[in-house]
Amino acid sequence: MSFWGKIIGGIAGFATGGPLGAVLGAAAGHAADAGAFRRRVTPDAAGLAAMLGSKEQLFAVSVVVLSAKLAKCDGPVVREEIDSFKRLFRIPPENMRDVARLFDQAREDSDGFEPFADRLGEAFADNRMMLEDVLGALFQIARADGPLTRGEVRFLQRVQQGFGLDATAWERARDGRGRMTSAGPPGVDPYQVLGIPPQASDEEVRATWRKLMRENHPDALAARGVPAEFIRRATDKVAEINAAWDRIKRERRL
Repeated sequence: MSFWGKIIGGIAGFATGGPLGAVLGAAAGHAADAGAFRRRVTPDAAGLAAMLGSKEQLFAVSVVVLSAKLAKCDGPVVREEIDSFKRLFRIPPENMRDVARLFDQAREDSDGFEPFADRLGEAFADNRMMLEDVLGALFQIARADGPLTRGEVRFLQRVQQGFGLDATAWERARDGRGRMTSAGPPGVDPYQVLGIPPQASDEEVRATWRKLMRENHPDALAARGVPAEFIRRATDKVAEINAAWDRIKRERRL
């Protein structure tokens, strides 16, 4: 069974057309209108985690909800935004119906996305680069129907805050320089790949390389419940990190 089939199929309240707000309401101890978020519903992280059951479920529901509500925040959701979401998160045809139901419920309004950003950021706090991937994907969805609007920028800034990402990560995601894009040409700046300034000390470079390798090792990601699609990207990222480290070692004669 595919990733989406496994996790969406395990969330009956979301996947079978049940009211999305009711699930959030149960987690938060609040009532919600059928089929929609109540304004400013803010379920606590522990309650939301318990309701969703696993990091995979949390990831799947969160990226669908965030994508749908981002698409809605600048007006009616258009086909280009939906197509961008499906392309970036690669929903298999056999799971599209269930995912579409959740997407349609979430896009009824743009309110209530904050708990999903916060909880996703908390759950994957040890893997900031994957969170940066998600933010980069949201930027692409926002641009699918034209230039960014002020509402979309505010939405994305709040997601950045929930994810706990710094300004450098924001710039990479905004400019399409995250892991959702290719590794880049051979002449790419190795310091930019590692996210450190050229004047960093030898020890800082080495420590950063080790940290990035721990965060992006495919086996470590799988153990944290990261979806398979991101694990495949991590393999390319590991190669990019090692190539940058090797180039810096040669230049510095380490």
